[in-house]
Amino acid sequence: MKSPRKLLMAAPLLFLLPLHALASPAYDDQPARHSNGHSCVGCVLVVSVIEQLAQVHNSTVQASMERLCSYLPGKLLLKTTCYLVVDMFGPDIIKLLSMDKNADVVCHTLKFCKQDPGQPLCHLYPLPKETWKFTLEKARQIVKKSPTLKYSRSDSNICSLPFLAKICEMIKSAIKNSVPFKDVDSDKYSVFPTLRGYHWRGRDCNDSNGMAYPGRRPDNWDIHQDSNCNGIWGVDPKDGIPYEKKFCEGSQPRGIILLGDSAGAHFHISPEWITASQMSLKSFVNLPTAITDELNWPQLSGITGFLNSTSGITEDSIYLRLRKRNRCNHRDYQNISKNGASSQNLEKFIESLSRNQLLDHPAIVIYAMIGNDVCNGKSDSVPKMTTPEKLYSKVMQTLKYLNSHLPNGSHVILYGLPDGTFLWDNLHNKYHPLGQLNKDVTYAHFYSFLNCLQVSPCQGWMSSNETLRTLTSQRAEQLSNTLKKIATRKKFTNFNLFYMDFDFQGIIKEWQKRGGQPWQLIEPVDGFHPNEVASLLLADVFWKKVQLQWPQVLGKENPFNSQIEKVFGDQGGH
Repeated sequence: MKSPRKLLMAAPLLFLLPLHALASPAYDDQPARHSNGHSCVGCVLVVSVIEQLAQVHNSTVQASMERLCSYLPGKLLLKTTCYLVVDMFGPDIIKLLSMDKNADVVCHTLKFCKQDPGQPLCHLYPLPKETWKFTLEKARQIVKKSPTLKYSRSDSNICSLPFLAKICEMIKSAIKNSVPFKDVDSDKYSVFPTLRGYHWRGRDCNDSNGMAYPGRRPDNWDIHQDSNCNGIWGVDPKDGIPYEKKFCEGSQPRGIILLGDSAGAHFHISPEWITASQMSLKSFVNLPTAITDELNWPQLSGITGFLNSTSGITEDSIYLRLRKRNRCNHRDYQNISKNGASSQNLEKFIESLSRNQLLDHPAIVIYAMIGNDVCNGKSDSVPKMTTPEKLYSKVMQTLKYLNSHLPNGSHVILYGLPDGTFLWDNLHNKYHPLGQLNKDVTYAHFYSFLNCLQVSPCQGWMSSNETLRTLTSQRAEQLSNTLKKIATRKKFTNFNLFYMDFDFQGIIKEWQKRGGQPWQLIEPVDGFHPNEVASLLLADVFWKKVQLQWPQVLGKENPFNSQIEKVFGDQGGH
């Protein structure tokens, strides 16, 4: 969905402010109207959390800033960076908050937020009783002699500040050099989880052998070594038959590949990161992992997830179901998703898909660009949406690429777009995590703030403008109909082509049957992405429909699964 990597600035962690220079989205051709929109969002959230921590713990602002830094892990220099930023900006924040200035005023005073000429004033909280101009002048007088403003820049890229330029470079270096760094567009498999490692595609079982990787047909039935990383190799001493041949031959092995956006990558900002009443030392344990996975959690997604769900529901991902159906499919998954991906930029990273027509097993490819063809942050967003004609052209280009790379016998399923009107309908009057303590920030306020800065993931649906929401859904329906037409009319030599509706209303009904509420299916921090529960329920709907209508897509159930488990256990794990 809409490039949330740029929303790294929205994570209310003081140390993340200098990461703004590192967090630009992979594919974002829609710059914010306000030159520092993402920095403004980040600052307002950070200052709000500082203020709320002081309130929750009945402490000073200074103590709440130190408390926030103390919660952060030391990895990637996060804690050190936090203390440096506190040292630099803390005195001014303390002065302003002690004078009852809210986060909007603080961030405009420190020039993280800026009202550009001719543009509206963007604010998250109610405006002060006094005029804005008077309030801002008064606040600037409070910090007039502070060194902070001396180094502030209009673009608020504080990685350019003398005090922090070095630490920004150190963070970049730490991210690259603390692990075996690999280009995010690489088609290599890895023994490292993040940075497009095995959280994204099956773990490598022989890092020194480029011909050993998940999804390939076994080399000489893997008599001497595991060439396809499914953990099945060697020879049965009882009869001299290779285990791979005995257990997998004719079982129709196949992998799962997702071509998706941030929803498919499972973009997620933990609510504990911005909810003062829930913050503790445990809140940020997974933060370094999240940063090096671009704030995505593909290992928990509904398509390629391989870890046990943290949501409490029992549904499994598509990959885990395929693995349970045939243990020869172990580790054969690829999540080729990017934050900000759409039909129009997929060509920039589809080459990272790894499938050899001659050497590899067939694959099930799910094409799920479900948001960014209609979602953008522009106030006049409709002209920026993908047209049916442009979608048709790009999807056909993608399908031709797949036909030249997928082994014969593969399957491709085109996912339609959702009707995102459920976002406003179910969330606008609910309190955002940032507003739960004082009952002062609803999603309507949050959406309005993002829209004003033109950094919204989807102004078309995250809007109080009912007409705009309707127009966005109409375009989404047009694009879905285009995908359906392609699936109905086009044939390819190496794969069968299908279409499936993105039935979010269906999973809402299923969730309500279980006693849940629709708003509980949306990521609470960004108020936009489907959360883990929604992702797994969508996977359940997907699986049941394919099983009923196109069972050939899933392959046969392997009768040797229990024997594979008996001989090889967890097959090397994930």
